[in-house]
Amino acid sequence: MALNSLVTLNDGSKMPQLGFGVWQVSDDGAEAAVKTAIEAGYRSIDTAAIYRNEGGVGRAIKNSDLSRSDLFITTKLWNEDQGYDNAMKAIDSSLKKLGLEQVDLYLVHWPAPQRGLYLETWKAMVEIKKQGIAKSIGVSNFMPEHLTRIIEATGVVPVLNQIELHPKFQQPVLREFHEKHGIKTECWSPLGQGQLLEDSQIKAIAAKHGKTPAQVIIRWHLQNNFIVIPKSVTPSRIKENFDVDSFSLSSDEMSTIAGMDSKEGRIGPNPMTAQF
Repeated sequence: MALNSLVTLNDGSKMPQLGFGVWQVSDDGAEAAVKTAIEAGYRSIDTAAIYRNEGGVGRAIKNSDLSRSDLFITTKLWNEDQGYDNAMKAIDSSLKKLGLEQVDLYLVHWPAPQRGLYLETWKAMVEIKKQGIAKSIGVSNFMPEHLTRIIEATGVVPVLNQIELHPKFQQPVLREFHEKHGIKTECWSPLGQGQLLEDSQIKAIAAKHGKTPAQVIIRWHLQNNFIVIPKSVTPSRIKENFDVDSFSLSSDEMSTIAGMDSKEGRIGPNPMTAQF
């Protein structure tokens, strides 16, 4: 893999630290965006069943000049497909849309605790990994109590937990749990859905380095050893977001951004109370 940085997961697999997300991108748009991303150097692509663009991602993969082993593909099981039998069917559906025999990483998208099925679903994920349909398995939006339950019941620790994390919502308690259990932290909406790009402190750091606010924020994630998946459909920004190896943030700059954390900074749903 021609990548700037690889992260080793707790099952021994390796994945790129910087990937490309396609949330809120249409199926046709995903095909074009992923094509641009691959050409820019991204090798990790993150999609999900609920995004309804696995087909577009699959077409971009198929039409790429790269071999399958050069790409790391993640997709996610949606809440309505939770439960053992449903999960086994859901992965088959996703693979068909993607045009793949195996995904590199399969995630439970939300714990959806009100459904009472996330443990049963995790047991299906363990079987999916045993069958080789997914090389690695993990979760998304799980809180410590959800993680504790599935680990204690199965003995299988997710390789990562993909969560909302950005400078204004840094989730220190959850990150500490991840560190203790060998779970990597992967960040969705790392740019705060664009809300952080006008922050004066971020802009000042960006001006100092001759970089964009988005590049500074992505660099902050990388220097914190997070896995990060920024999203864009604009070709110039897709390329720009990948071009973050040519500078580093100082300890003072990292501290400045760390100081932006707020308990009120969550943008997306709360996993404990979200109803879907």
